[in-house]
Amino acid sequence: MNWKERIINTIQGKSVDFLPFAPRLDIWYQFNKLNNRLPEKYKNCTLREIIKDMDIGFHTVVPDFRNFRCKESIGFLGLGIYDLKDNPYKINADYIDYKFKTDKDGITTTNFKTPYGVITTRTLYSDRMRSDGSSIGHTIEHAVKNLSDLKAIGYIFEKIEIEDNYRNFLDFKTSIGNDGIIVAFSMLSGSPMHHIMKELIPFEKFIYMLNDNLKELENLTEKIEFLFNKVISVSAGSKADAIFLGANYDSFLTWPPFFKKYITPYLKKCSNIVHKADKFFITHADGENEGLIQEYINADIDIADSICPYPMTKLKIKDIRRIFDGKITIWGGLPSICVLEESMSDYEFDKFLDNFFNDIEKGDRLILSFADTTPPTAKLERIEKVARMSRSFKI
Repeated sequence: MNWKERIINTIQGKSVDFLPFAPRLDIWYQFNKLNNRLPEKYKNCTLREIIKDMDIGFHTVVPDFRNFRCKESIGFLGLGIYDLKDNPYKINADYIDYKFKTDKDGITTTNFKTPYGVITTRTLYSDRMRSDGSSIGHTIEHAVKNLSDLKAIGYIFEKIEIEDNYRNFLDFKTSIGNDGIIVAFSMLSGSPMHHIMKELIPFEKFIYMLNDNLKELENLTEKIEFLFNKVISVSAGSKADAIFLGANYDSFLTWPPFFKKYITPYLKKCSNIVHKADKFFITHADGENEGLIQEYINADIDIADSICPYPMTKLKIKDIRRIFDGKITIWGGLPSICVLEESMSDYEFDKFLDNFFNDIEKGDRLILSFADTTPPTAKLERIEKVARMSRSFKI
């Protein structure tokens, strides 16, 4: 049984030869490679070579956000649009008047000219962030400064065309082979309203506008959904095994009533489209999930990626699995602090693993990974121990 078969069988609730372990190692690898801190035996290895040597699955859920499709792609980061080489879709901005510039400090400023005014965004991806292993920058000037900006942003989202990028995506699929499933990234937000909160407006300003200008925000969601729908449609038509939509939920930031009203329905809509295309549907549930687990079930999610349990969040792994009740596969389950010596001693780590493998019981519908990702300073010996224990854990 190869890794692709092992992971697909797990998602479908079928038998596998052992508990799959497919951790996200890209940030760990980049940090240690750039800082000359890779373990001696892996000094000259690529990430793929390390993964093959460790006999673990290749994590394909989260893309490499540095891998822009073209030089213009970086100009759209401030709108939360990630135009990446390995995406199944690409953006066509021929009908938008915009200019962008990246300075020596890694700050990209983009100006979008519209009939409703100029929208300016600034994002940061510095050399320091790169050396720390980070693969994604962050917004330092949001698109929305005042209420009048909403019409301009709606105009931009309506004018962006979405086309297939299947040729590049096929190259990505070929490069993975049978080392993992092929996940197509669509959007980092779980719905248009979540996108406004997460990408376009500072959180505090969003809360005020949600209370004071709800109608205007809901009008903007219709414009953003126009683009989202095209992205999902093109992604569903690709040769992917699974489609990724939405990330970074949290019971405080995306509190349960908000999630139920503004995120669950759109996730459900997209899961229906994806399932009709005979693909799995993934969302990245990496935050505090108290009060949100049932929403993932209601949205008909197949895979909850990066589930992070106690002691980093309130919910224990056995409680999450009990609520999921075999309806959703967890990809994650191991809190990232467990591989950090400053967080757990070797004794505490061994004890944690013993308890963890006891709590998962028969281990069905579980693909092990460190949530949200393997930290840059993770101890290799601990990653290897999880790999050994997973291979000896018979489903």
